[in-house]
Amino acid sequence: MLFDSAVYLVFLVVVVFAYWRLRHENQNRFLLAASYFFYGWWDWRFLLVMIASTAMDYWIAGAINRSTIPTKRRSLLVLSLVINFSILGFFKYFNFFVDSAVRFAALLGLHSIPHALFSIILPPAISFYTFQEVAYIVDVYYGRVVAATSFVDYGLFISFFPHLIAGPIQRPSHLLPQVQRPRQVDQQRIYDGVMLILSGLFRKCVIADSCGALANAAFAGRMGSSTIAGLIGVYAFAWQIYGDFSGYSDIARGSAQVLGFHFMVNFRQPYLATSLQDFWRRWHISLSTWLRDYLYIPLGGSRHGEVATYRNLFTTMLLGGLWHGANWTFVLWGALHGAGLAVERALGLAKTITSVWWRRILVFHFVCFGWILFRASSIGAAWAYLGQFAHWAWRPTYFAALAYLAIFTIPLFLIDLRLEQAGEEYLFQTARYRWQVAAAAAAVIAVAMLSQGESTAFIYFQF
Repeated sequence: MLFDSAVYLVFLVVVVFAYWRLRHENQNRFLLAASYFFYGWWDWRFLLVMIASTAMDYWIAGAINRSTIPTKRRSLLVLSLVINFSILGFFKYFNFFVDSAVRFAALLGLHSIPHALFSIILPPAISFYTFQEVAYIVDVYYGRVVAATSFVDYGLFISFFPHLIAGPIQRPSHLLPQVQRPRQVDQQRIYDGVMLILSGLFRKCVIADSCGALANAAFAGRMGSSTIAGLIGVYAFAWQIYGDFSGYSDIARGSAQVLGFHFMVNFRQPYLATSLQDFWRRWHISLSTWLRDYLYIPLGGSRHGEVATYRNLFTTMLLGGLWHGANWTFVLWGALHGAGLAVERALGLAKTITSVWWRRILVFHFVCFGWILFRASSIGAAWAYLGQFAHWAWRPTYFAALAYLAIFTIPLFLIDLRLEQAGEEYLFQTARYRWQVAAAAAAVIAVAMLSQGESTAFIYFQF
């Protein structure tokens, strides 16, 4: 059930109308059932995995909350972390480690070692809901939140369908209290939610899918092998993944708001970042702050000197890259950003480059270079793609491709400039009503006329 499909829009409308006619306790039961239906629509086989994982952490959190014995509390915390990361590791990285072991054995001349007789299918959303469960257990252990006394409330916190498949990763202290307290109809919040959904559909269906067609052609080699083709592909993918994921996040946030919930902002104009650190404060904010609070700071953060800080930055981003997928390309992508953050901290980008726009251009192109690893299917494919930058050639079709790219990237760039200057979450949020209506109408017309004609999976659904 893709967010940009007619099926999802019908599902959302039905859920909204039924939901607001129920009392609070029944609202949560209804939303939990709707969320399980939504998840089961993807694959019912993995619904039991999520329910079992939810039930385990619900029980362990309650036991931690009731216990006053430090060793018992710590043992329960460790038990939860081991089980959660074991489940995630098995489903997400089994094939990766088996394939890597077979390739390494082949390098040693051990060709008789067979490939695995079966492959593990990755359950949808397992990376996202596992991180929410881990955050919940850790926060309960440290007393930041009180363990939920209702399985329905906790189950809804984990599986609430707007954030379930690809975030934003919700913090227990932010979303769980919203689940537990009654919610009232707020017309302004519902209106803002609808506007966010329209913003997300424009970003996904018009910008991301259009740029994706260009990126796919470049990375598949259909545009030839040259510097221009390489740049077109990289720039197209940069705007594709941004429009795709920020579009998803807007639809998720909008869907939550029409049901009376508030989700954290997941993107704040990341391509206007003036440093790599600033980029990670703006890109996939729910993940970057999770990594900061539950990995970087526990590792020691910046408390033990510069060398330890560089090590912690690198380790955090390396594991953040591995979180994205079971492929060495993601490991290298994370390592690249970890090294970039460390070098930037050591040299002081703001001190060496005083121009804001030059810093933005430099950071954008560093990020684009990293996107090659993110997009390529293997390290060999990424290396081959980089190789074409050494070959200059011009084809008449490049002019059309560049024009096409400009048509679908400049509007989003200008929108981001407006959002940055006005501090808005969607275009014309603080402007007069007629400007908001005009923006909404333009988004609807653009989606109807310029979308690719069929729903395509969001990039982050694979993680």
